[in-house]
Amino acid sequence: MMEIRVDGRRVTLARGMTVRHALIAAGVLERVLAGARVIDTWGSEVGLDGALDDGDTLRIVERAGPR
Repeated sequence: MMEIRVDGRRVTLARGMTVRHALIAAGVLERVLAGARVIDTWGSEVGLDGALDDGDTLRIVERAGPR
C-alpha cells in the first residue's frame, strides 16, 4: 500500500495505482475533468495516467479564465 496526499487529504492506494485513482479516492476527479489541473510536489502538471510513489503530494488548481 502507499499513502498519497491530494489537496491535503490523505488517501491510501495499492501500489501501481495512478493519479486518476488518487483523485477518485479523494473525491476530486470531477473537478479535474471540468478543467482543473493536477500539480505535483515540484510544481509540474501531471496527467491522469501518471504513476505515483508512496508519499507523493498532489494539489488541484483551478484554471484561471476561459479554457
